[in-house]
Amino acid sequence: MNDYFEANKKVWNTRTPVHINSEFYNMEWFKKGATSLKQVELEELGDVKNRKLLHLQCHFGQDTLSWARLGAKATGVDFSTAAIATAKNLSDELKLDATFICSDIYELDKILHESFDVVFTSYGVIGWLPDLDKWASIIAHFLRCGGTFYIAEFHPVVWMFDNNFEKIIYPYHQTDVIQEEESGTYADPDATIKTTSYTWNHGLGEVVTALIAHGLKIEFLHEFPFSPYNCFQNTVEGTDGNFRIRNLENLIPMMYSIKATKQ
Repeated sequence: MNDYFEANKKVWNTRTPVHINSEFYNMEWFKKGATSLKQVELEELGDVKNRKLLHLQCHFGQDTLSWARLGAKATGVDFSTAAIATAKNLSDELKLDATFICSDIYELDKILHESFDVVFTSYGVIGWLPDLDKWASIIAHFLRCGGTFYIAEFHPVVWMFDNNFEKIIYPYHQTDVIQEEESGTYADPDATIKTTSYTWNHGLGEVVTALIAHGLKIEFLHEFPFSPYNCFQNTVEGTDGNFRIRNLENLIPMMYSIKATKQ
Protein backbone atom coordinates (compact mmCIF):
# COMPACT_ATOMS: atom_id res chain seq x y z
CA MET A 1 0.00 0.00 0.00
CA ASN A 2 2.86 2.37 0.77
CA ASP A 3 4.10 1.89 -2.79
CA TYR A 4 0.74 3.12 -4.09
CA PHE A 5 0.87 6.18 -1.85
CA GLU A 6 4.43 7.02 -2.88
CA ALA A 7 3.51 6.72 -6.55
CA ASN A 8 0.47 8.95 -6.06
CA LYS A 9 2.52 11.50 -4.14
CA LYS A 10 4.82 11.66 -7.15
CA VAL A 11 1.77 12.26 -9.36
CA TRP A 12 0.71 15.29 -7.34
CA ASN A 13 4.23 16.66 -6.99
CA THR A 14 4.48 16.48 -10.78
CA ARG A 15 1.08 18.04 -11.37
CA THR A 16 1.41 20.95 -8.95
CA PRO A 17 3.73 23.23 -10.99
CA VAL A 18 1.56 22.61 -14.06
CA HIS A 19 -1.63 23.39 -12.16
CA ILE A 20 -0.25 26.61 -10.72
CA ASN A 21 0.23 27.99 -14.22
CA SER A 22 -2.95 26.58 -15.77
CA GLU A 23 -6.04 28.46 -16.90
CA PHE A 24 -8.04 25.90 -14.94
CA TYR A 25 -6.79 27.25 -11.61
CA ASN A 26 -6.41 30.84 -12.87
CA MET A 27 -3.98 32.07 -10.22
CA GLU A 28 -4.04 35.67 -11.46
CA TRP A 29 -7.80 35.77 -10.96
CA PHE A 30 -7.49 34.11 -7.55
CA LYS A 31 -4.79 36.49 -6.33
CA LYS A 32 -7.05 39.44 -7.18
CA GLY A 33 -9.59 38.16 -4.67
CA ALA A 34 -11.79 35.70 -6.56
CA THR A 35 -12.99 32.63 -4.69
CA SER A 36 -12.18 29.14 -5.93
CA LEU A 37 -15.23 27.72 -4.12
CA LYS A 38 -18.31 26.67 -6.05
CA GLN A 39 -21.92 27.64 -5.45
CA VAL A 40 -22.88 24.19 -4.15
CA GLU A 41 -20.47 24.14 -1.21
CA LEU A 42 -20.87 27.85 -0.47
CA GLU A 43 -24.64 27.47 -0.14
CA GLU A 44 -24.70 24.10 1.58
CA LEU A 45 -21.92 24.57 4.13
CA GLY A 46 -22.91 28.16 4.86
CA ASP A 47 -21.25 30.69 7.15
CA VAL A 48 -17.78 29.71 8.36
CA LYS A 49 -16.79 32.98 9.98
CA ASN A 50 -14.70 32.43 13.13
CA ARG A 51 -15.09 28.66 12.80
CA LYS A 52 -12.07 26.36 12.89
CA LEU A 53 -12.03 24.52 9.58
CA LEU A 54 -9.89 21.53 8.62
CA HIS A 55 -9.54 20.98 4.88
CA LEU A 56 -8.43 17.45 3.99
CA GLN A 57 -6.58 16.82 0.69
CA CYS A 58 -6.35 20.54 -0.03
CA HIS A 59 -3.93 20.40 -3.02
CA PHE A 60 -2.14 23.78 -3.15
CA GLY A 61 -4.65 25.53 -0.96
CA GLN A 62 -6.92 27.69 -3.10
CA ASP A 63 -10.10 26.42 -1.43
CA THR A 64 -8.50 26.56 2.03
CA LEU A 65 -7.54 30.18 1.43
CA SER A 66 -10.98 30.95 0.02
CA TRP A 67 -12.52 29.74 3.28
CA ALA A 68 -9.99 31.89 5.15
CA ARG A 69 -11.13 34.89 3.13
CA LEU A 70 -14.64 34.15 4.37
CA GLY A 71 -13.45 34.31 7.97
CA ALA A 72 -12.65 30.68 8.76
CA LYS A 73 -9.63 29.76 10.87
CA ALA A 74 -8.47 27.36 8.20
CA THR A 75 -5.98 24.50 8.21
CA GLY A 76 -5.20 22.67 4.97
CA VAL A 77 -3.64 19.20 4.72
CA ASP A 78 -2.14 17.40 1.74
CA PHE A 79 0.51 14.71 1.24
CA SER A 80 2.18 16.48 -1.68
CA THR A 81 5.29 18.38 -0.59
CA ALA A 82 5.14 20.55 -3.72
CA ALA A 83 1.48 21.42 -3.13
CA ILE A 84 1.94 22.35 0.52
CA ALA A 85 5.05 24.43 -0.21
CA THR A 86 3.03 26.32 -2.83
CA ALA A 87 0.09 26.75 -0.42
CA LYS A 88 2.33 28.24 2.25
CA ASN A 89 3.92 30.66 -0.23
CA LEU A 90 0.51 31.67 -1.54
CA SER A 91 -0.82 32.25 1.98
CA ASP A 92 2.19 34.43 2.81
CA GLU A 93 1.92 36.38 -0.45
CA LEU A 94 -1.78 37.10 0.06
CA LYS A 95 -1.35 37.69 3.80
CA LEU A 96 -4.11 35.26 4.68
CA ASP A 97 -4.33 33.56 8.06
CA ALA A 98 -4.18 29.85 7.20
CA THR A 99 -2.07 26.91 8.31
CA PHE A 100 -0.81 24.18 5.98
CA ILE A 101 0.43 20.73 6.97
CA CYS A 102 2.14 18.16 4.75
CA SER A 103 0.81 14.77 5.81
CA ASP A 104 -0.91 11.63 4.63
CA ILE A 105 -4.36 12.14 6.20
CA TYR A 106 -4.25 8.61 7.63
CA GLU A 107 -1.28 9.74 9.75
CA LEU A 108 -2.61 13.19 10.59
CA ASP A 109 -3.71 12.36 14.14
CA LYS A 110 -0.08 11.69 15.02
CA ILE A 111 1.03 15.26 14.27
CA LEU A 112 -2.07 17.47 14.66
CA HIS A 113 -3.68 17.71 18.08
CA GLU A 114 -6.67 20.01 17.72
CA SER A 115 -10.41 19.75 17.27
CA PHE A 116 -12.37 21.60 14.58
CA ASP A 117 -15.83 23.03 14.03
CA VAL A 118 -15.80 21.95 10.38
CA VAL A 119 -14.02 19.24 8.42
CA PHE A 120 -14.24 19.88 4.68
CA THR A 121 -13.10 17.99 1.59
CA SER A 122 -14.06 18.25 -2.05
CA TYR A 123 -13.85 17.08 -5.67
CA GLY A 124 -11.67 14.16 -6.64
CA VAL A 125 -10.49 13.24 -3.16
CA ILE A 126 -11.75 9.90 -1.86
CA GLY A 127 -10.67 7.99 -4.97
CA TRP A 128 -7.09 8.37 -3.74
CA LEU A 129 -7.95 6.57 -0.49
CA PRO A 130 -8.23 2.77 -0.22
CA ASP A 131 -9.85 2.62 3.24
CA LEU A 132 -12.94 4.77 3.87
CA ASP A 133 -13.52 3.38 7.34
CA LYS A 134 -10.15 4.78 8.40
CA TRP A 135 -10.93 8.02 6.54
CA ALA A 136 -14.18 8.41 8.48
CA SER A 137 -12.39 7.69 11.76
CA ILE A 138 -9.97 10.55 11.05
CA ILE A 139 -12.87 12.90 10.32
CA ALA A 140 -14.60 11.92 13.56
CA HIS A 141 -11.35 12.26 15.50
CA PHE A 142 -10.85 15.89 14.48
CA LEU A 143 -14.47 17.05 14.71
CA ARG A 144 -15.66 18.49 18.00
CA CYS A 145 -19.01 17.25 19.28
CA GLY A 146 -21.69 19.03 17.27
CA GLY A 147 -19.18 19.84 14.53
CA THR A 148 -19.95 19.63 10.82
CA PHE A 149 -18.46 17.41 8.15
CA TYR A 150 -19.05 18.40 4.53
CA ILE A 151 -17.98 16.77 1.29
CA ALA A 152 -18.71 17.71 -2.33
CA GLU A 153 -17.42 14.93 -4.57
CA PHE A 154 -17.69 13.51 -8.06
CA HIS A 155 -20.28 10.76 -8.26
CA PRO A 156 -19.10 7.12 -8.38
CA VAL A 157 -21.13 6.60 -11.56
CA VAL A 158 -18.71 8.94 -13.38
CA TRP A 159 -15.80 6.64 -12.56
CA MET A 160 -17.49 3.65 -14.20
CA PHE A 161 -16.88 5.09 -17.68
CA ASP A 162 -13.86 5.23 -19.93
CA ASN A 163 -12.24 8.67 -20.26
CA ASN A 164 -14.35 9.57 -23.30
CA PHE A 165 -17.61 8.46 -21.66
CA GLU A 166 -18.35 6.12 -24.53
CA LYS A 167 -18.66 2.88 -22.55
CA ILE A 168 -18.69 1.49 -19.03
CA ILE A 169 -15.40 -0.23 -18.20
CA TYR A 170 -15.50 -0.49 -14.38
CA PRO A 171 -18.23 -2.03 -12.19
CA TYR A 172 -19.95 0.24 -9.70
CA HIS A 173 -18.73 -2.09 -6.96
CA GLN A 174 -15.10 -1.94 -8.03
CA THR A 175 -12.97 -3.62 -5.37
CA ASP A 176 -9.51 -3.75 -6.95
CA VAL A 177 -7.05 -0.90 -7.21
CA ILE A 178 -7.13 0.88 -10.59
CA GLN A 179 -3.79 1.64 -12.24
CA GLU A 180 -3.80 4.35 -14.89
CA GLU A 181 -1.08 5.89 -17.01
CA GLU A 182 -1.85 9.42 -18.13
CA SER A 183 -0.32 12.08 -20.32
CA GLY A 184 -1.14 15.62 -19.28
CA THR A 185 -3.55 16.39 -16.44
CA TYR A 186 -7.19 17.37 -16.01
CA ALA A 187 -6.11 21.00 -15.58
CA ASP A 188 -3.99 20.97 -18.75
CA PRO A 189 -4.48 17.94 -21.03
CA ASP A 190 -1.64 19.14 -23.29
CA ALA A 191 0.94 19.38 -20.51
CA THR A 192 4.11 17.43 -21.27
CA ILE A 193 3.97 15.23 -18.20
CA LYS A 194 3.32 11.52 -17.79
CA THR A 195 2.11 9.93 -14.56
CA THR A 196 1.07 6.55 -13.21
CA SER A 197 -1.61 6.65 -10.53
CA TYR A 198 -3.40 4.17 -8.28
CA THR A 199 -6.98 4.86 -7.27
CA TRP A 200 -10.01 3.20 -5.70
CA ASN A 201 -13.70 3.57 -6.55
CA HIS A 202 -16.17 3.93 -3.65
CA GLY A 203 -19.95 3.67 -3.93
CA LEU A 204 -22.28 6.02 -2.05
CA GLY A 205 -23.30 3.25 0.34
CA GLU A 206 -19.69 2.75 1.36
CA VAL A 207 -19.20 6.47 1.98
CA VAL A 208 -22.37 6.94 4.03
CA THR A 209 -21.92 3.74 6.04
CA ALA A 210 -18.35 4.66 7.00
CA LEU A 211 -19.45 8.07 8.29
CA ILE A 212 -22.38 6.65 10.26
CA ALA A 213 -20.15 3.96 11.78
CA HIS A 214 -17.99 6.66 13.31
CA GLY A 215 -20.78 8.61 14.97
CA LEU A 216 -21.73 11.10 12.27
CA LYS A 217 -25.40 11.84 11.69
CA ILE A 218 -26.15 12.40 8.00
CA GLU A 219 -28.07 15.66 7.53
CA PHE A 220 -28.43 15.24 3.77
CA LEU A 221 -27.12 13.43 0.72
CA HIS A 222 -27.66 15.40 -2.49
CA GLU A 223 -26.92 14.24 -6.04
CA PHE A 224 -26.43 16.51 -9.04
CA PRO A 225 -26.48 15.85 -12.83
CA PHE A 226 -23.55 18.17 -13.52
CA SER A 227 -19.96 19.03 -12.62
CA PRO A 228 -19.07 22.60 -11.65
CA TYR A 229 -15.63 21.94 -13.16
CA ASN A 230 -14.81 21.30 -16.80
CA CYS A 231 -12.40 18.53 -15.87
CA PHE A 232 -13.80 15.64 -17.90
CA GLN A 233 -13.61 14.88 -21.59
CA ASN A 234 -16.54 15.24 -24.00
CA THR A 235 -18.42 17.85 -21.96
CA VAL A 236 -20.90 20.58 -22.86
CA GLU A 237 -21.51 23.72 -20.81
CA GLY A 238 -25.06 24.43 -19.74
CA THR A 239 -26.78 27.78 -19.39
CA ASP A 240 -26.22 27.40 -15.64
CA GLY A 241 -22.44 27.44 -16.17
CA ASN A 242 -22.06 23.80 -15.15
CA PHE A 243 -20.76 20.94 -17.29
CA ARG A 244 -22.43 17.74 -18.43
CA ILE A 245 -21.33 14.81 -20.59
CA ARG A 246 -22.35 15.25 -24.22
CA ASN A 247 -25.30 12.97 -25.11
CA LEU A 248 -25.68 12.05 -21.43
CA GLU A 249 -26.93 15.45 -20.30
CA ASN A 250 -29.02 15.05 -17.13
CA LEU A 251 -29.08 11.27 -17.59
CA ILE A 252 -26.35 10.41 -15.10
CA PRO A 253 -25.36 11.87 -11.72
CA MET A 254 -22.00 13.63 -11.84
CA MET A 255 -21.49 14.81 -8.28
CA TYR A 256 -22.91 14.48 -4.80
CA SER A 257 -22.66 16.28 -1.48
CA ILE A 258 -23.03 15.10 2.10
CA LYS A 259 -23.42 17.16 5.25
CA ALA A 260 -23.12 15.38 8.58
CA THR A 261 -22.89 16.26 12.27
CA LYS A 262 -20.78 14.55 14.91
CA GLN A 263 -23.00 13.23 17.69
